[in-house]
Formats: sequence, structure tokens, C-alpha cells
Amino acid sequence: MITMAKKLTPGTPAPKSGQYKVPGSKTEVTAVKGKPLPPTPKAGQGYKLVDPTKHKPKGK
Repeated sequence: MITMAKKLTPGTPAPKSGQYKVPGSKTEVTAVKGKPLPPTPKAGQGYKLVDPTKHKPKGK
């Protein structure tokens, strides 16, 4: 299981592809590894990875 100790601020490139959530809110976004995270609903908020994307091996 992956846990992100600190929150990621908007504009930060996503370290992994998956679902990111603003803690304490219902806001959840899908992010692609290396692409910047979108703005949050309120200033000072950040994202935490809650469900990393699972990849199937090629050819299977």
C-alpha cells in the first residue's frame, strides 16, 4: 500500500498515476504520472494519493 506522508500542492507533477483526494472534502481527481495536479477548491488545500492505478503486464 502506498501512503503519501505530505500533501501535494496544486501544480505539482503527480508522482504516480491514480486517484488523488483533497483530505476532508469530497473532491477527488484522476491524475497521470508527471502531469500537474489541478487547482483545489480552496486555497491552502492539497492532494493525497488514495488509489494508485494498477497496470496489467503486457502480453497477458
